[in-house]
Amino acid sequence: MQKTRITEMGRLDVEAFRRAEKMPLTVVLDNVRSFHNVGAVFRTADAYRVERIVLCGMTAQPPAPEIHKTALGAEDAVAWTYEAETLEAVRRLKAEGYTVFAIEQAHGSTPLQQLDCLLERSPEKKFAIILGHEVKGVQQEVVDAADNCIELPQFGTKHSLNVSVTAGIVIWEFAQRLLALSATR
Repeated sequence: MQKTRITEMGRLDVEAFRRAEKMPLTVVLDNVRSFHNVGAVFRTADAYRVERIVLCGMTAQPPAPEIHKTALGAEDAVAWTYEAETLEAVRRLKAEGYTVFAIEQAHGSTPLQQLDCLLERSPEKKFAIILGHEVKGVQQEVVDAADNCIELPQFGTKHSLNVSVTAGIVIWEFAQRLLALSATR
């Protein structure tokens, strides 16, 4: 089996990406401290055509060499904004008709494998996910403001995954489920 060459992949350039239809998903980063995690989220958001990223609080912003190191230029393609307060970003998204999910371990959270149920109940079919600080997670007041919490099932000795790994898993699940939903309409 021969590996596919980059020139054979037919990737979009930055301008074509900006014009392309996006998945109706916004990613909110709540005080994510690692530049490399931020860059990795940009790169995943690019791969799945996430509509935008909202960087909040102490979360690093482009341009930054440390973000570019993992984003590899995705920070130039994916739309992003900055909000000083995550809670204000969540309120704004809800006012715009988004259903907002905190990705967090919480009492009464919905396991990721039940995402279809949550998506089908959303009236506007626009979604936002909030990913939190590497140690402290999503702020409690932000969890309280979200419409629901989604939790990733885990079976090992650790109680959490790296925030960029979590973002990749959750964005992939949204991409799969939203494609399936649009195919049934």
